[in-house]
Amino acid sequence: MTFSTRDEVAKLIVRRDRAFRDVVKSAGPPPTRRSARVDDRFAYLVRSIVFQLLATSAASTIHERVQDVCGGDVSVQSILSTGPVRLKSAGLSRTKADAMVDLATHVHRGAIRLHHHGRMSDDDVINELTSVRGIGPWTAQMYLMHTLGRSDVWPVGDYGVRNGWSLVHGLDDIVSPVELEQAGAKFEGVRSEVAWYCWQAVHFHRSAK
Repeated sequence: MTFSTRDEVAKLIVRRDRAFRDVVKSAGPPPTRRSARVDDRFAYLVRSIVFQLLATSAASTIHERVQDVCGGDVSVQSILSTGPVRLKSAGLSRTKADAMVDLATHVHRGAIRLHHHGRMSDDDVINELTSVRGIGPWTAQMYLMHTLGRSDVWPVGDYGVRNGWSLVHGLDDIVSPVELEQAGAKFEGVRSEVAWYCWQAVHFHRSAK
């Protein structure tokens, strides 16, 4: 599914679900998605690992420390050279430090082919990335959305997306991942953008308090 403008994407979402009308009006069209350069993909994955289950401010601080212990350059070689002990000193949990080293090892050995990801299906990319210890579906989905620029990723396990969906639809309880998976079917082709609007709904809700 292709669109000539981001406004068309926004209008399609509202046509498929009028509940999104207000958040679309407030947020405007969704941002344009572009695939990152191959040379940047590893660093983006490392950043996603840092941000797992952390508040943005705390994760940003730890990510800066990770960059520092890696000599300012987060790469396969710098992660392998730094090792899990020094990575932990940046504030990472053991699980996240080990995940970064395992990711670097997989890429170094060719088990993960970052340079092929642009031509691979979403499912194949997820399967490849989740072979790394400590990388789950959420991290792989964030990579697909934000690094590869994929437009039809539906991260039903993301609490922000679930919360935003529930706010948009005036639900008393947070929608479950199973319910959200089913509800998102009507947005096939633009589910990454629907997820973005869910995040915006949470942002507007917090700002209004």
